[in-house]
Amino acid sequence: MQITLDVDESLLKEALQLSNLTTQQELVNLALQELVRSRSGSSIASGRKNNLLDLAGQIQLAPDFDYKAMRETRHVAD
Repeated sequence: MQITLDVDESLLKEALQLSNLTTQQELVNLALQELVRSRSGSSIASGRKNNLLDLAGQIQLAPDFDYKAMRETRHVAD
């Protein structure tokens, strides 16, 4: 199906560069596929995201847990 769209040209160029796609048609099709996939809830990744969102605000860390110290030592083993 052919349609005419008024699209922000700088946004379109940036999206083409980020996606490494070569045509605007490929880019629009990819964008539509991603939108449908992210909103449909049928994919595994979408289900994981929804499960994580359900946990928001429910995880309680130990009062003495020093997350900043964990960040500093996280890459020592690498």
